[in-house]
Amino acid sequence: MALRAACFLVILTPVIAPAIAAQTDTAAALRARANTLVYEHEHDQAIEMFRRAIAIAPEDPAAHRSLASALWLKMLFLRGAVTVDHYLGSFSKPRVHLRKPPQELVNEFQSEIGKAVELAEKRVAERPRDVQARYDLGAAVGLQASYVASIEGKLLAGFRAARRAYAEHEKVIELDPSRKDANVTVGTYRYIISTLSVPMRMMAYVAGFGGGKERGIHMLEETAASNADSKTDALFALVLLYNREKRYDDALRVLQELRRLHPRNRLVVLESGSTALRAGRAAQADAVLTEGMAMLAKATGPKIPGEATLWHYKRGAARVALGRPDAAVDLRVATGPDAQLWVQGRSRVELARLALQQGNRSAAAAEAKQADALCRQDQDPPCLEEARNLLRTADGR
Repeated sequence: MALRAACFLVILTPVIAPAIAAQTDTAAALRARANTLVYEHEHDQAIEMFRRAIAIAPEDPAAHRSLASALWLKMLFLRGAVTVDHYLGSFSKPRVHLRKPPQELVNEFQSEIGKAVELAEKRVAERPRDVQARYDLGAAVGLQASYVASIEGKLLAGFRAARRAYAEHEKVIELDPSRKDANVTVGTYRYIISTLSVPMRMMAYVAGFGGGKERGIHMLEETAASNADSKTDALFALVLLYNREKRYDDALRVLQELRRLHPRNRLVVLESGSTALRAGRAAQADAVLTEGMAMLAKATGPKIPGEATLWHYKRGAARVALGRPDAAVDLRVATGPDAQLWVQGRSRVELARLALQQGNRSAAAAEAKQADALCRQDQDPPCLEEARNLLRTADGR
């Protein structure tokens, strides 16, 4: 799923720049099909299609950027860091354990994004008021910033590229206010800046960023309501931001639109169930997650690491909220060796909660202690807090 416009957003795929000549029509068509494949988690097919687009239009920065973005998204997919849960905390303190991606993906990404920046810079130098050239440059350096933050785990190291992406896309809006695709970068960074601590926010303002949480969200909403190429990017960004703001009705509305646009994307179904659960709608979450698990059972393509256990954790949590004893069946699966640490930890939290519902304080304490250890190991503060609260309740404190 999700996220290029800013660091740590699940914004999927680069927007497709309009074809600049008849020669690139086929390249643009290939990029359009490849983007659809990325939304359907068919990364390898998409990557091959982007390579074919580059062979047709080797001087088009959008073609190189599109390939780089698909490579980056494959890296995120391989490490499993593609759900809203990974990004609900601080944007400046990532919780995700960073696994090194395959070196061949890293090498190709660096080559392609470097070429995208080089070509875009050349066009901007030749035609400073060319809106598309400036858009391509901002999108390319924005992707660089997102890669450094999400793959290398160095949020501040990507600051210079992020600032440049913001400036280029602000210039795009200044030159042509109808270019709503540039709103995604500018709006997302405005939101992120508003969430930083006061000292960091002041530094960002001095560096040239703008702030304003509501303004940032509104810019994304404008793009999501338009026919801009980056409409889907804006929708995925809004899923995250609405969840962060606890605007769950809005998030569910956007997810419904994404399900309509991308019916084969089962992670959108997962996010729909997760958002319903956060909203306290356990019955809705249970139904949606059960539907999604049926999709997963039929899926033949690649899956994120421990994906099945993630689905079982989510449905198990929904069933605990409903007071259903059979929640334990899902949660035991979700504590298995294939599960990511954060899934194991949070599943233990739910097992402790279930044991308390059943009046078994000793079992609740045992599960809460295991949750505590797993949550500390995975550096998951919300999970750790819940585990310790449940342990105190189990101990009668």
